[in-house]
Amino acid sequence: MLLDPGLQKDGVEADLQRLLAEQVERISEGATLVRREYPTAIGPVDLLVRDADGAAIAVEIKRRGDIDGVEQLTRYLELLGRDPHLSPVQGVFAAQEIKPQARVLAEDRGIRCLVLDYDDMKGIESGIPRLF
Repeated sequence: MLLDPGLQKDGVEADLQRLLAEQVERISEGATLVRREYPTAIGPVDLLVRDADGAAIAVEIKRRGDIDGVEQLTRYLELLGRDPHLSPVQGVFAAQEIKPQARVLAEDRGIRCLVLDYDDMKGIESGIPRLF
């Protein structure tokens, strides 16, 4: 029996977002989640967290990180940086794979890149029961 290819896919952005929200220490030691899908005027940033010192960090998550994703996060950072309760906002571009051009652009803009290991993230117990 052949399985439907849709059932074999794993590691979609929604799963990565949920897992990273549960494991914010991967973003910054001592970090706490403020909100998933934090709203901005141009759409929601995937995660908003605060580091151990209380500084805001906006996180954009992709399966494959390319220049478009860095541009998207840059726009979010510009808007979020106008909020005096958040400013200054750090940026983290998180993906399973980050293309070299995207890494160069991100680093040039002061955005930190974080490569996500989906299998490793699934293996960490968060205390929340899961079916996989």
